[in-house]
Amino acid sequence: MAAATGMSQTAVSRIWRAFGLKPHQSESFKLSPDPQFIDKVRDIVGLYLNPPDAAVVMCVDEKSQIQALDRTAPVLPLMPGVPERRTHDYVRNGTTNLYAALDVASGQVITEMTPRHRAEEFRRFLTLIDKTVPAHLDVHVVLDNSSTHKTPSIQRWLVRHPRFTLHFTPTYSSWLNLVERWFAELTTKWIKRGTHRSVRDLVASIRTWITSWNDNPKPFIWHKTADEILDSLAAYCQRISDSGH
Repeated sequence: MAAATGMSQTAVSRIWRAFGLKPHQSESFKLSPDPQFIDKVRDIVGLYLNPPDAAVVMCVDEKSQIQALDRTAPVLPLMPGVPERRTHDYVRNGTTNLYAALDVASGQVITEMTPRHRAEEFRRFLTLIDKTVPAHLDVHVVLDNSSTHKTPSIQRWLVRHPRFTLHFTPTYSSWLNLVERWFAELTTKWIKRGTHRSVRDLVASIRTWITSWNDNPKPFIWHKTADEILDSLAAYCQRISDSGH
């Protein structure tokens, strides 16, 4: 930039800092084309900020195809001045699928691991939630638009369990589902740091993490209102001055 403009590198750096510019960083995004985007944002954020009485709000999703990975050499442990080290290559030893329902109020999670990922497994997981949540409470479920969540068998199950209400996130808007934040904690702090020689080892390891989490749950607190989210997205969508687009 300095060479292109005839300015000194110090001047360019000073301008970048003054305007908060970080050209070395790049992020991705995806705007939702969902025609009901605004209504769905208001609905789900309303559940987070003002949950209904005599009800629980559960954020539900599946983390599918979790791989049991074993490194090709033993992990070198943490030492003074040296980080934990592991080989870049690994051996695949199978996969499992994790279903999770995060109680927004308490941070507790209900989970189940299955070898397959179908509507049948999702129906069984809903039944597990139904057995776990006290019978006098309504259940509001926040979930995505996966085809396994909308099959005729799921619709029939919902008719038989009228205390359940499903709230679908807009297309490409998984950031609205708080259980995704819990999945990120599990992945970065546990799964990626482990080695698993079999699916059985992986399942046992994940269960250890879940037990530890539920012993001391940490609920994720939603702060932004629906209007704040929509105003922020509107700002991104505004035409940039003199951009020609």
